[in-house]
Amino acid sequence: MWLSRCLRSQAARRRSSAAALSKCSSPRGDANWGDANRGDANVSPFRRLAGPAARASKALLFRKHGDPSKVVQLEDVDLPPIGAKDVLVKMLAAPINPSDINMIQGTYAILPDLPAVGGNEGVAQIVEVGGQVTSLRTGDWVIPKDAGLGTWRTVAVLAEDDVIALPSDIPLLSAATLGVNPCTAFRMLCDFEDLKAGDSVIQNAANSGVGQAVIQIAAARGISTINVIRDRAEFTQLSDRLKAMGGTHVIKEEALRRPDMKELFKNCPKPKLALNGVGGKSATELLRHLQYGGSMVTYGGMAKQPVTVPVSALIFKDVKVRGFWVTQWKRDHSRDGKAFRAMLDELCRLIQQGKLTPPACTEVGLQDYSRALDRATQPFTSAKQVLIL
Repeated sequence: MWLSRCLRSQAARRRSSAAALSKCSSPRGDANWGDANRGDANVSPFRRLAGPAARASKALLFRKHGDPSKVVQLEDVDLPPIGAKDVLVKMLAAPINPSDINMIQGTYAILPDLPAVGGNEGVAQIVEVGGQVTSLRTGDWVIPKDAGLGTWRTVAVLAEDDVIALPSDIPLLSAATLGVNPCTAFRMLCDFEDLKAGDSVIQNAANSGVGQAVIQIAAARGISTINVIRDRAEFTQLSDRLKAMGGTHVIKEEALRRPDMKELFKNCPKPKLALNGVGGKSATELLRHLQYGGSMVTYGGMAKQPVTVPVSALIFKDVKVRGFWVTQWKRDHSRDGKAFRAMLDELCRLIQQGKLTPPACTEVGLQDYSRALDRATQPFTSAKQVLIL
């Protein structure tokens, strides 16, 4: 019952880290999953559909750290009993994020007790609730409040307090990828500089999940974005796609040192905020274009190189160099969930209005997990791998 201990141990969850389809015919379209059983919260439509086998789950486990293609295995796992404050959920979809890969490799800042179920993000539907559950109902869509729940599995028993409900009228793909990248983008745009319509933001890794969310959230607020991406064969196509999302300017990394930047800033104000997901020289170049007193926020380090801050940027421009980790933000706000709830509500409104879409995704069945893991670790990955569960 290692999985039961893992689910019920707050300490284990705290050591763990912190898209799919726009349709899912079985969970979303079958009334047995929702309204048909809302009259009795303790009757499980999942149990009726699946019978006794509902008490077991297929899960992607890793028993040691290492190469994901070698250490992750698809196994059957027994489920613990549903406690009074627990919910039984059917996982619908779960993406494969860089942090998931790093956690399996053993290189992430926090690591789970082993063996562990992979995955820190995803969306599930509640199919049974414990007798003392008050905030959730059968049929609700939920996402994890924090990292470490292990989303790469078909079924799970989770504590009521470990998940938070979403509206079920948003696309499944959006729901599955909401908890990490859009939340990271939202907080960085809100918490470091007082940005107003007409201001600008510069970012590298603009084609990443976070970068695409930054573009769309900023555009919805009338904020211009200068989006930096690495050169590649399909640069023009990628540039056009980012602009179609609302990106104001899309440039190659090498252009940051060219005189062309002076021309760009004739029609665009110098940015108050720089968002760094790369590190190394790319981050240093972002700093050069910040306005006086601006902030650079680092949320990733894909180049695996340190951030070097020129002395001149500190003395003559008084720039602020900060870091951000959405997992820590969620934990800092875990006692009072109002901020998290308000953020999700605003993001969901943008989704409902068609102003925030998920990144390009490749849907992969659970049995094809090896292929998905392999693709997720390739450079210049153009689509997020999402497990359909």
